[in-house]
Amino acid sequence: MNALLESLEPKTLWSYFLELSKIPRGSKSEAAAAAWVADQARNLGCEVDRDEVGNVIIRKKATPGREDRPTTCLQAHVDMVCEKNEGTDHDFTADPIQVWKDGDVLRAKGTTLGADNGIGVAAAMAVLADRNIAHGPIEALITIDEETGLTGANGLQAGRLKAKFLINLDSEEEGFLTIGCAGGVDTIATRKLTRTAPPAGSRAYRLKVFGLKGGHSGIDINAGRGNALRLLAQVLCFLKPEFGLALASINGGNKRNAIPREASAMIFLDPAREQALRQTLAAHEAHWRTALGAFDPGLHLALETGEATQAMSSTDADALLQLLMALPHGVEAMSPDIKDLVQTSTNLGVIETREDAVEVNLLTRSSIEASKVALTERIAAICALAGFESHTSGGYPGWKPEPEASLVRILNDVNQAVFGKPLEIMAIHAGLECGIIGEKYPGMEMVSIGPNMWDVHTPDEHVSVSSVGNFWKLLVAVLEAV
Repeated sequence: MNALLESLEPKTLWSYFLELSKIPRGSKSEAAAAAWVADQARNLGCEVDRDEVGNVIIRKKATPGREDRPTTCLQAHVDMVCEKNEGTDHDFTADPIQVWKDGDVLRAKGTTLGADNGIGVAAAMAVLADRNIAHGPIEALITIDEETGLTGANGLQAGRLKAKFLINLDSEEEGFLTIGCAGGVDTIATRKLTRTAPPAGSRAYRLKVFGLKGGHSGIDINAGRGNALRLLAQVLCFLKPEFGLALASINGGNKRNAIPREASAMIFLDPAREQALRQTLAAHEAHWRTALGAFDPGLHLALETGEATQAMSSTDADALLQLLMALPHGVEAMSPDIKDLVQTSTNLGVIETREDAVEVNLLTRSSIEASKVALTERIAAICALAGFESHTSGGYPGWKPEPEASLVRILNDVNQAVFGKPLEIMAIHAGLECGIIGEKYPGMEMVSIGPNMWDVHTPDEHVSVSSVGNFWKLLVAVLEAV
C-alpha cells in the first residue's frame, strides 16, 4: 500500500480512484479506462455489459433476503476534462495524473485532478466490491464522454436499465441534494480567412493572456471571473489601430464547458515600437486587474517572440475581434423561482485559428428551453452580422425537479439519521446526464449527490478527503435503506 493511500479513508474507494488516475481518460479517449472498469467488475463476479457506444453497465445481485427490494442504479461518467497550466509537462494521452495530498484535500500537480467524476466511478466500484453492505439489486451505469458531448448518455438505449431509482454521483457539494439541472446546446461559428503578407519590416510576436482562474462554465459562470478570450479581444481592439498591428491568429480555451483561463494572439508589429507596446500592455494589465478585483486577481498580459509568416486580412481580423466583443458571455438571467440559481448563460469557450479558417465555440445553458433557444438564435444573428457561419450541435435537455419523489424523501430521511440534519434541496445550472437518461426512462426517480470539490475543469481542482468519507457514509446508508 502506498503512503498516500495509507492516509485516506475509505480505502477501497480511494484505491479505485488512485488506480483510475493512472489511466489516461480525456473525453473521447477514455476507452482504456472504461475497459478497466469493466474488467474490475468482472473480477468482482458482477454481470457486465458494454453497449453500442461504450458505456459500461454492471449488475450486482441483492444481498440474500433483499431480492424483492427495488433496483438502484449508481451512475457516473469515466471521462475527465484535461486542463493544465502553461509550462506543465504533462501528456494527457499517456501520463498518469500526479495526485498529492494537501491537508484535507487532494490535488494534482499542474493539471485537472479528475475527481469530476472519478470519485463517482470509484464510489460505484467500491459499492460493487463491498460484501458488508446490505442492499437490494444494484446496477452501475458508467458512461463515456460526458464532458464534451454527453455521448454516453445520449447513446444509452431505452430498456437497458431495470432500476426504479438512479443515484447520480456527479455532484460537487456535500449536504446538498440535486434534483434538477439545466439543458444546453453548443454553437460553432466559422469564417474562412484570406491570408496576406505581413507589413514590411514587421516582426512576429505572441501576445498572451494567462493567470486567470477559469472554472466550470455552469457552476462558476456567475463568479465574476475573467474570460481570457474576451479580455484578449478587448486589448487587441485598442492595440490594433494604435500600433498598426496585423493579426495572424487567435487561439485560446480548451473546452467549451470551461471558462477560458489562457489565450494568445500571434501578431505582427514594427519592432521599433516593441517597448511602447510593452508599456501599454502593462497599463492594460493594471486596468483589467482593477476591473476584475478579487474575483480573478491573477491576470497577466505578456509579449514574447513569436513565429508566423502570414497575416489574416485586416477585414477578417476586424470581423473576428468584433465578433469576440459582441458575443455574449456570462449570466443572461437568474431564476425567478429558485434563489441564487442561474437560469440562462453562455460560455464563450474556445477559439481556434487554422490556416484557412477560424472557429469559435460557445456553450449556452438554460433550465428554460425557450430561453435556451432564444439566446442561441441571438448568437446566430451576431455571427451572421460579423460574417461568420454558425450551426448548433450537442443539444441536451434539462432535468425537471420532482421534490416530492420518494427517492428524495429517502435521501433526506437517511441524511437526518446519519448526520442529524436534512439535505438542502437544489437544482444546478451545470448539465448532468439525468435529463437525458430521464427522457429514456420516464418512470425512473433520480437524484444526484457528491462530496465537496472545487475549481473543477481547472488545474486548481481539489476534493475534500473528509467530505468523500461523509459522501460514502450517506451512499451506503441509502443503499441499505432503499
